[in-house]
Amino acid sequence: MESRKKADRYGRVYNQLQDLLTKTDDPVARMATVVAVLSHKFDYYFWCGFYRTNGSQLIVGPYQGPVACQVLEGRGVCLESVKTGTTIVVPNVHEFPGHIACDSRSNSEIVVPVFDRDGHITAVLDVDSKEFNSFDETDALYLEKIAALIYQSSDKAHNSNQQ
Repeated sequence: MESRKKADRYGRVYNQLQDLLTKTDDPVARMATVVAVLSHKFDYYFWCGFYRTNGSQLIVGPYQGPVACQVLEGRGVCLESVKTGTTIVVPNVHEFPGHIACDSRSNSEIVVPVFDRDGHITAVLDVDSKEFNSFDETDALYLEKIAALIYQSSDKAHNSNQQ
């Protein structure tokens, strides 16, 4: 997808998610909504989901796509993102040392850490594509903004919870 078109679509998706994520501050509910929207808006996404931190492991959370690895530990792109606290774009997963192949049809990947309100990484947003070189700085920029919505306080959610 051409960069400008991709940025425009991400902008619209981000605005849509801001509106959708006002009903609850529950992070798992928000994760489920995020992956449902993303997986239907981007045709180059093959798998889209969250892995939640659990000690030295990552446990699969809400996702869309084929069956996922339930537990990740020891190595892989997702754990590297947790370790470094950074977004990782992998143009060819077959060249990433220690890559965990949950589905052999995946050829490129982006992983974005999810930080809670205290700055701790609680999950990663993981997106895979069947195509090589699917992800770039535009994906990274917008997926980081979208991941930040998981723990962003919602005044509407607080107000409805108080009634």
